[in-house]
Order: sequence, then C-alpha cells, then structure tokens
Amino acid sequence: MTETPASETGPPAKQSNWNAPNIITSARIVATPFFIWMLLADHRQMGALRWAAAAFFVLAIATDAWDGHIARSRGLVTDLGKLLDPIADKFLTGGALVGLSVLGELPWWITIVVLVRELGVTIHRLFEARSVVVAAAWMGKLKTVAQSVAISLALFPFASLLEGTGFSLWVVWLNIITMSAAVVLTIASGIDYVVNFFRMRKGSAEAA
Repeated sequence: MTETPASETGPPAKQSNWNAPNIITSARIVATPFFIWMLLADHRQMGALRWAAAAFFVLAIATDAWDGHIARSRGLVTDLGKLLDPIADKFLTGGALVGLSVLGELPWWITIVVLVRELGVTIHRLFEARSVVVAAAWMGKLKTVAQSVAISLALFPFASLLEGTGFSLWVVWLNIITMSAAVVLTIASGIDYVVNFFRMRKGSAEAA
C-alpha cells in the first residue's frame, strides 16, 4: 500500500507575515512621515523638496497596487497584510491631505470630510469583519483612483512651473475639478458602503 505524504494530507501551511507584500507595505508606512516632512519643509517654495514629495506619493501609490498584485497572484495574502494595507493607504493619503491643508493649499473641510469617511469605514470594517464582510464595491475602487489622481495633481507644482503662461490657469482648474470629483466619490462611496452593509446584515439575519 502506498503511503500518502503528510504534506498532502495535512492542513495547508500558514503564510509567513514576513513576505514581500507585507514588507513593501510596512516600508510605505515607515517612509510616510519622511514624505510629510518633505512636503512641509518646502514651505510652499515649490522647490526640490516639493517635487520629491510629489514623486514619493506617486511611487507609494504604485507600490500599493504592486504589493496587492503580488499577494494575490502568489497566494501571499495574510491577516497582517489585510490589516496593514488599509492603514498604509489612509496614513499616506491622510498625511498628504493634512499637509496640503496646513500649507493653505486645500480647504480644511475637504480634508476633514475625506478623513472622517476613510477612518470611519476602515474602523467599521475591522470591527465587523467577523460577522458581516462588505466586499469592495466599484464605487469605492473608483474613489481610490480619483483620490490618487487628485492628490498627485495637487502635490506636483505644475501651476507654479507654468506661471506666466496660459496653461497655469488650466492646471488650477484641473486640480479643482479632480479634487471635487474625488470628494463627491468619497461621500457617495461612503453612503454606498453603509447601504450595502445594512442590506447584507439584513440578508444574514433573514438567512439565520
């Protein structure tokens, strides 16, 4: 009789928390304070530090998509990664918004609205994860893209670079439009999340 190897009959091995996606996410969290420092240390001079801060933000957003792809494609999704990823996202975008508001380039009410929505949904997900899991909706994903684009455009000092040309005003209006779209989608996706949560909770109660 042929014996089946224990590795084939036993439970699948638990993924280590110290894998590439989690290390990338952790590095993003650790580096975010440096990004905030670069943004504020420039003092609205639109110099090298401001360009470096903007470039860092874009790079960090790219690594966010990259580490998520690696985790899913290679089966490296872990509970720690699920916890760290949204924290890293909110830390980065929240830091950028607060920094822009401190510099007087973004109204505080926009920063507050976005942070309340993002922190509220993230904390709620963590507390309700065991009972009701609300899948990421298309509107939430669109909101993330809109925020990334709007914040990136707000960080890069293109208007200052093009000052004195006819394109400067176009850049300002582009920033206003993209940030407005991001705020609208942030609020709408928050409402959509609440509606879906109560819908799924009602469905779970009826099924029970």
